[in-house]
Amino acid sequence: MAGEDDGELKLIGQYGSAFVTRVKLALSLKGLSYEYIEEDLRNKSELLLRSNPVHKAVPVLIHRGKPICDSQVILQYIDEAFAGTGTGPSLLPADPYERSVARFWAAYIEDKLVPPWDRVFRATTDGEREEPLKQMFAAVDTLEGGLKECSKGKPFFGGDSVGYVDVVLGGAVSYAKAHDALFGAKLIDAAKTPLLAAWMERFCELDAAKAVLQDVDRVVEYAKMLIAKNAARASN
Repeated sequence: MAGEDDGELKLIGQYGSAFVTRVKLALSLKGLSYEYIEEDLRNKSELLLRSNPVHKAVPVLIHRGKPICDSQVILQYIDEAFAGTGTGPSLLPADPYERSVARFWAAYIEDKLVPPWDRVFRATTDGEREEPLKQMFAAVDTLEGGLKECSKGKPFFGGDSVGYVDVVLGGAVSYAKAHDALFGAKLIDAAKTPLLAAWMERFCELDAAKAVLQDVDRVVEYAKMLIAKNAARASN
């Protein structure tokens, strides 16, 4: 990727990971160049195991030989490490209170949306999916209010420009769009959550998003493969 001097940036990732996509979005927004290393999580590399010995998971950002783990930690590191370097705008607000609000909603996504979403994909029957799907839709309804609070009528959670919460949620946009094909219902529905639906369309039109978001049809096929593998594993 072309961009500002990266100080030897490498990203260990995996195509289907929304967490990896968050980091790609931040790097793209900042205009930073980096080497991308696709990881086979069924046969983890020595580089991954050495770089993230605690969780042995992606994403891992390596900056000048030093690894940074966990997608939200990485986003904050990128924001701080490349502040004032002529790259893209800050993801987190300068005001301490506004920064705390952004961190609150990012934590809400991590705590209330991600876990039931993971359970939906791991479920092997429609009955097992029913409760986590309800939890997902409830979380999205609450995020509609979060967007209203954070944006103050502007286009993004970050206001006029994309911010921290936009990137945290934006990493899952391709999966949100694939949800209808996978489970027969829109996760972000213009009739129920009009602010989020409009936000998602605006977000997808960003050059930074177009550069890194997964193709929705490919996500559908990838997710179907994961669901089938989980079902086969459960039947054995």
